[in-house]
Amino acid sequence: MTRLRSSLFAILLAASALATAEPLAVVVNPDSGITRLSRAEVGRLFMGAQTRFKSGLVALPVEPLNPGADRARFYQMLVNLPLPRVRSYWAQMYFSGQAQPPHQARDYQEVLEIVANSKGAVGFVAQSQVKGQVRVVLTLDESESR
Repeated sequence: MTRLRSSLFAILLAASALATAEPLAVVVNPDSGITRLSRAEVGRLFMGAQTRFKSGLVALPVEPLNPGADRARFYQMLVNLPLPRVRSYWAQMYFSGQAQPPHQARDYQEVLEIVANSKGAVGFVAQSQVKGQVRVVLTLDESESR
């Protein structure tokens, strides 16, 4: 009985952590002219199905390697795929020569630096990390994606 209570407590704790996870902000360079992107557009950009913005500007998707949990949340919220399936998809796309995976930055700070310095860059960071050098064009919140 004690084991069952411990298991239930762990499940509730994990569910609570997911429910209160910080929203993720999709950001672009302010000079790009982009003011808003739909969830579908961001999904196409990060999955390689779209390589340019509607304006014709070449897109450079950038994702942070750390924290990895946010990468998993990002793809789950965006395209409803777990991170291992996204990695498998990119392995197939890359080795078949069909597309290049998103550029991988070390962390949120590097994502922000790349986006701030590259007109066509688009990345995601935890909402609390957003600074004035980038423009938020979409917010992904788990409570909205259920």
